[in-house]
This record gives sequence, structure tokens and C-alpha cells, in this order.
Amino acid sequence: MSYLFQTIFYKPIFNLLVFIYNIIPGHDLGLAIIFITVIVKVILLPLSKQSIKSQKALQDLQPKIDELKNKYADNKEALGRAMIDLYKENKVNPLSSCLPLLIQLPFLIAVFKVFSDGINNNGSLNFVYSFINKPEVINSISMGFIDLAKPNIVLAILAGAAQFWQAKMMSINKPDVKNAGAQDENMMAIMNKQMFYIMPALTVFIGISLPGGLSLYWLVLTVLTAVQQLYVFKKQSQS
Repeated sequence: MSYLFQTIFYKPIFNLLVFIYNIIPGHDLGLAIIFITVIVKVILLPLSKQSIKSQKALQDLQPKIDELKNKYADNKEALGRAMIDLYKENKVNPLSSCLPLLIQLPFLIAVFKVFSDGINNNGSLNFVYSFINKPEVINSISMGFIDLAKPNIVLAILAGAAQFWQAKMMSINKPDVKNAGAQDENMMAIMNKQMFYIMPALTVFIGISLPGGLSLYWLVLTVLTAVQQLYVFKKQSQS
């Protein structure tokens, strides 16, 4: 399994990075990472688009879902049937927002491994294909002063801020519910609000301990995803 992962995902992504690094004037690793992030995003565009659409559809249904949960608070079986009917009526599959993310996971793990292993460490350059020019060493300094081989707190903070922005776009204002049957729903809303802040904070915490190249990749990927969300939401609102 490890061999298949390395052959199908890790080596192609690593070699693409080396190829872009070779052709960029000045051999700037930061620009190479930005380019490869855009390429990976374009490859996964259909999957991420479907995931965003599904999340938006579920978001739009949330008020009706809340009404059903309040209406059938004491009858879980009836609630389940009502939820299924609601999804069918609106042609929404609640699992469709998760499946594209699962399919993207091997790509994300491969990119993570490329940057977390270190471009020049662990014999990584031995994975360069024979038809690609193999540099003696990859210069990890970007723009003349940012060492992407070392943790970078600024890039980590920017990545966390970008994730906060992206998550904020997906958030909705839940209606106030006053009956006792909605206590579980209120608790879930509190937990979701906590995760709204915890995940960006976790991104920063993890980012300050990993190579700056990985933080840069996550920053660019998150910004691209947020821009894609804006486009999808605007298009759906106009239709």
C-alpha cells in the first residue's frame, strides 16, 4: 500500500514541484509551491465544487431541519423519516459533501508528505524522474529572505486567518429556539461555534512547528477554496 501511494501520488507531485522549480526564473521555491498548489486545485476542482455545492445546499436546508428536529423532538423514528423525505424533496444527499473530501485526501496527504519530509532531506531528490533535470540541491529561500524549509510563524498565522475566513463564509445564523426539545440543538450550535475558532487556531499551532513551505501551500489552497466558495455562492444566489 505504501509503494502504491508513493508511486501514484507522492512521486508525481514531488516531480511536478521539481519541474516547476527548474523552469521558474531564479528558481524560487515559494513561487513553485504557489504554482503547484494552483495545479492541484485545478485537478481537484470538480470534486471541491461538488463538495461546496452540497455544503451550501445543506446550509440552506438548516432552518427546515431545525423545524423538524423541534417538531419530532420526542420521536426519533418519525424525525428520521421526515429528514429523508426532506432530502429527497430537495434532491440533497447529506453524504455528498463528505465524499469529495475523502477522494481528495490522498492528494492532500501526498502534498503534506512532500513538504513535511523536507525538499532536500531523506534522499527526496532520488525520487526525481530520469526525464526531469535533477538539481544538486533545492534552494529553500524564497523572495530572498523566507526560508521555507523552516517553520514560519507569519505564514502559519496567515494560513489560520484564511481558514477562519473560509469557515465564516459557511456559517449561518441559527434561529433562537426556546422549547426544551431544542437543548441538544443549542449544544450542537455551541460546539460548532467553538470549532469555528479552534480549527484556525489549530492550523496556526501546527503550522509553527512544520516547514514554512507547507504553511504556504495550506495558505494558498485555503484562499483559492474561499474564492471558489464566493463564486459558487454568488452563482447559486443568481440562479
